[in-house]
Amino acid sequence: MATGRFGVGETLGALNAALRPPPPSAGPGGSVWFKENSARNLRSRDFLAPRGALQALFGTGQVPKDILDGVAALEGPGVPPIQKCTQTQAGLALQLQRPSVFQQVLSSLQGYAAPQPPPCTSGLRIILHCGALQGAKGPESMSLSQLRAVLVADHLAQALRTQGVTVYQVPAVQDPGLRDFLQQLKVNWPSASKTSSAPDCTVALKEVLRDVAVPTEDLPPGVICKVSLKEFLEQQPGLEGFDPNLDICLVTEDQLKALTELQEAAQKCPRDLPLSHSEEFKSLHCFLQAESSAGGATCSVVHVVSCEEAFQQQKVDLLWRLVDVNAPSRQKHLVCGPVKVVGSPVPLSAPQYYKLRQSQMREASVLKYGVDFAQDETWNEIIGALTSAAVKFEMLSTAHRSQMSLDLEDTSISTKGTKSGAFVMYNCARLATLFDGYQRGVEQGLYPAFPSVSELDFSLLREEGEWLLLFNGIIPFPEVLSHAAQLQVSSPGIRITANTEAVCKFLVHLSMDFSSYYNRVHILGEPQPHLFSQMFARLQLMRAVREVFHSALATLHLPPLSQI
Repeated sequence: MATGRFGVGETLGALNAALRPPPPSAGPGGSVWFKENSARNLRSRDFLAPRGALQALFGTGQVPKDILDGVAALEGPGVPPIQKCTQTQAGLALQLQRPSVFQQVLSSLQGYAAPQPPPCTSGLRIILHCGALQGAKGPESMSLSQLRAVLVADHLAQALRTQGVTVYQVPAVQDPGLRDFLQQLKVNWPSASKTSSAPDCTVALKEVLRDVAVPTEDLPPGVICKVSLKEFLEQQPGLEGFDPNLDICLVTEDQLKALTELQEAAQKCPRDLPLSHSEEFKSLHCFLQAESSAGGATCSVVHVVSCEEAFQQQKVDLLWRLVDVNAPSRQKHLVCGPVKVVGSPVPLSAPQYYKLRQSQMREASVLKYGVDFAQDETWNEIIGALTSAAVKFEMLSTAHRSQMSLDLEDTSISTKGTKSGAFVMYNCARLATLFDGYQRGVEQGLYPAFPSVSELDFSLLREEGEWLLLFNGIIPFPEVLSHAAQLQVSSPGIRITANTEAVCKFLVHLSMDFSSYYNRVHILGEPQPHLFSQMFARLQLMRAVREVFHSALATLHLPPLSQI
């Protein structure tokens, strides 16, 4: 019997190994099996090795009986118990022992909703630098592309922390208006007062610049000196991916302030601890692909920036390396694609966009619940949370490197739009309402108190939607979190990508599956003793779904709502 947390990755790895290492033609990375996701296919199988892949592996496509029997009897860490494995027209179809899987997963929810950080992340440190916040004069000056970069950086910071990575966020926000706007958006970014030691810290940098500056007679106002980044870059072996147009840089006070904040963060980020070289660190479970450098540095810098500011951020990167021999050698640039607004003849600032979505959300609430409810103080907080959710899901559901289109007239931000943040928040609130209803029933004597999990009969979970929630929503969730925080910091070049869209997409699919199930199945049935066993099994499943919702929303700094 399998024990511990089940994992999709572990299962696929074990299944592939059981079929023997396939040739490269079998698929990317030699993978043969894949996990089913659609409700239609899950009626008959949970994993499939397609017929084409089997033909590449075995010639005729017919799997030898001893291998077939080996797959059916497969056990191992992370592998759920297997019911049967049969060869079909589609390929090798594998089905799990579903009651047993329900039993083991729903009896240990903590391992799925709030996974322990993998051991490979121990000691890893990231300085997350958001260029859009550097020198920001207030929220009105923030463009939609800059807002997107801020939201990406905020979510990435929290996703990394869930995996045990130490994250330093810079720069600290000083403008009070910008700080209030970010708090309104539920962005958790450090702030600082106007009084700063930055002017004192820049003195040493200016001394260094005096030695490397390009001689010149006249300097524009606000410029300290000129330096040749092109000349410096040509002298640095191994630096690849910088824009070839980088040449003379006019160094400003703002740039020096940015460097001092980066230096302060780097001083908090020890570089004298070598990374582990164990196979465990290099295994598939390691979401952060980092290797020990010559100096044994455990600190990497990720500059999150909008595409419009990418060129300027490369200047800051090189300038830091030029003036500070202790600057981290591993610096990567995560560039966010542009935001194109559909139906707006003039550019829209970030606060204007937020206010528009807030107004639309309030109008939708008035239509659904009436004017009195929508003006209540509690509802003001709810509308604020819904607006933040709508904005974050719009900005984060598209891969950060791609251009995104923003339709200001799009009505899908309401709870009726199945791809919106408001829809996710609405379904999270339905779960709160469900458990409130059960608790009231207990207080009224309609239902008994919830029994011990060991007493629940999970064989009563036979609905198609129940397996869909467990197999697509609960079991894969730890890997979704790892995927969202995956950074190839040891890759060549300076560009890096992240999977910051993963959590939003996952929550949308989970919400759709839950909504479909909740609308079809009466979880709190008639208060009849013979129905209680099934009700409790379903409530335990809903408890798992609720924990996953809460954990995923926490990576977006969105509060789970108890009512909508």
